[in-house]
Amino acid sequence: MIIRGVIFDLDGTLVDSGLDFDLLRREMGLLPGHGLLETIETLPESEAERCRAILARHEWEGAQRATLMPGVPEFLRELAARGLHRAIFTRNARSVTLATLARLALDFDMVIAREDAPAKPDPAAIWRICAQWRLQPAEVALIGDFRYDIEAGNRAGVRTILYTAEGPALASHGADEAHYCLRSFAHPQELLAWLAEPL
Repeated sequence: MIIRGVIFDLDGTLVDSGLDFDLLRREMGLLPGHGLLETIETLPESEAERCRAILARHEWEGAQRATLMPGVPEFLRELAARGLHRAIFTRNARSVTLATLARLALDFDMVIAREDAPAKPDPAAIWRICAQWRLQPAEVALIGDFRYDIEAGNRAGVRTILYTAEGPALASHGADEAHYCLRSFAHPQELLAWLAEPL
């Protein structure tokens, strides 16, 4: 099947909001190496609320400074011209996500944030998007910059693309499990050809 819809991660993939997760963990007093959202959920409620407030502050600051990754507007226009569906699936808050998209003039068929569905690497939201589009998972691709994106996509049965932002394709970010590694949206011809290939 060829690809008829593409699901995108937001921060680190389509936009750079400059979030420093190591700084976030230090401010919260959390140890590195574990998922931030998952760790917060294990805390006593008063401590969890304190950490959520820190996270919200950093996310809103990131939304105000976010910039588009090179080539993103052109790539999205090309997908639209080819009639492909486009959705966002992010671990960010919905309000922050919508504000970021509005500020940068990005438009998508669907937006699923952390309040809307279980967070990545859970694949449930991907199946929900596929159902909304009336597509099989094999007709959908997911593009993200981290292993949670790749894990969620692989569990859902979609094609997975690791965006490396011109950097190395790191195994710790899911490169070994991704179907494809993309260095830049500014040079997408090979990726677009791959998406059009039936697998």
